Amino acid sequence: MDRNIDETLVPVIEAVDLGKEVPNGDDRLVILHEIRFAVRAGEAVAVLGASGSGKSTLLGLLAGLDTPSAGTVRIEGEDLFAMDEDRRAALRGRLVGFVFQSFQLLPALTALENVMLPLELAGKPAARQEATQWLARVGLRARLGHYPKHLSGGEQQRVALARAFATRPRLLLADEPTGNLDAATGASIIDLMFSLNREEGTTLVLVTHDEAIAQRCDRSLRIAGGRLVGSDPLAA
Repeated sequence: MDRNIDETLVPVIEAVDLGKEVPNGDDRLVILHEIRFAVRAGEAVAVLGASGSGKSTLLGLLAGLDTPSAGTVRIEGEDLFAMDEDRRAALRGRLVGFVFQSFQLLPALTALENVMLPLELAGKPAARQEATQWLARVGLRARLGHYPKHLSGGEQQRVALARAFATRPRLLLADEPTGNLDAATGASIIDLMFSLNREEGTTLVLVTHDEAIAQRCDRSLRIAGGRLVGSDPLAA
């Protein structure tokens, strides 16, 4: 997807002094503290950090799936937390795709139906045709009628990628997308995700603990102890 220069200068997503605390007995546990960054259109940004550093919590806040204790998130200039949940859900459906470590496919739906669902919710008139094309694109033309329990982990994540990209989102949020896969399968999924991201011109925010995966992004954000401790340019 071609983007002009002005468009690439506009942040697709922006965290503004974002904080998250939860009750901890008589005290408060700080999970994230004053996180501030912006991601421009077309960028691929890795969020790195050890287990428990707050990176998955950050992704949930960026998606508006959780609410912050302080600060806010803007997606294409719209303040997520000035909206009610219905408006946040509508914005997610319009602009955001998700890929999760645990796939998050609906077990009662076939691969085709899982990919059709967001298209139908978006009111796309040719949902079946588009979903079929996307499953073919990720190499699953022969698995349209299979339920998740009959698919391997790699195949399930391919369905999840097809579902995430099917609505052609502006922003893709990925949370450890290879975490439940063996090394070889995980490598093929990452190759596919970056290929689709490049072809579609999507903006990518990828949570990972894997430095090799992070090096394929344009830059990284490093989280330690709930704080942003570095933003490093990385090799593309």
